[in-house]
Amino acid sequence: MGAGSEDLPRHIAVIMDGNGRWAKKRLMPRTMGHRAGMSALKRVVKAMVELNIPYLTVFAFSTENWRRPSEEVDYLMNLLVEYLLKELQELHENNIKINILGDYRLLPPRCQTELEAALKKTRNNSGLTFSIALNYGARHEILTAVRKAAAAVASGKMTADTIDEAFFSSLLFTAGLPDPDLLIRTAGEMRISNFLLWQIAYTEIWVTKRLWPDFTKEDLLEAIADYKKRDRRFGGLSRSEAGEKHV
Repeated sequence: MGAGSEDLPRHIAVIMDGNGRWAKKRLMPRTMGHRAGMSALKRVVKAMVELNIPYLTVFAFSTENWRRPSEEVDYLMNLLVEYLLKELQELHENNIKINILGDYRLLPPRCQTELEAALKKTRNNSGLTFSIALNYGARHEILTAVRKAAAAVASGKMTADTIDEAFFSSLLFTAGLPDPDLLIRTAGEMRISNFLLWQIAYTEIWVTKRLWPDFTKEDLLEAIADYKKRDRRFGGLSRSEAGEKHV
């Protein structure tokens, strides 16, 4: 599979699931699963750069994850800081631009500081756009956009009739990003989990039973190979149907 192949997905989104189960299978605390998951993330980011795929979005921490035990949440926050401190320079040297989806200003102050440093350091990079969904929930995102649209109408800047998909999309956290072509979910779960609900309207979904810490470049290539076999119709005719002569 050539990196320059024109039928590669431009934007891959990933629901990184299975860290806890990975740890449980090994009689380890859940926190060790999260740490192993960070290694998998590093592998995937590296593979995305090698494949020259321009957009990667990962679901790192949802608005619902605050319900987890406080010890686990604290560990995840500290792990995020550790990841940024260790990996930021290498990410920057690889021309990767870090982007945050979600209201990260509700995270602990140290997380905010490191995230803002990463955003500032990489903002002019032109390679892979690496979006991390933190304190993110799609329903909250959509409701926030609806409120912004309503405020624009109330102020007279817009009318209800002029609100279209492009304008609404510009109000989302993903403004300026193309919609994902491929969504990968690990650990065999068959649900979306409140992730990018607006943006994945026509996204191809690929589910693997592989737990996230075990996910490799080969798994990524398998997902892409399956994606390349799909006939993306966007509500229209398939390629074969479009080529048929109708009488």
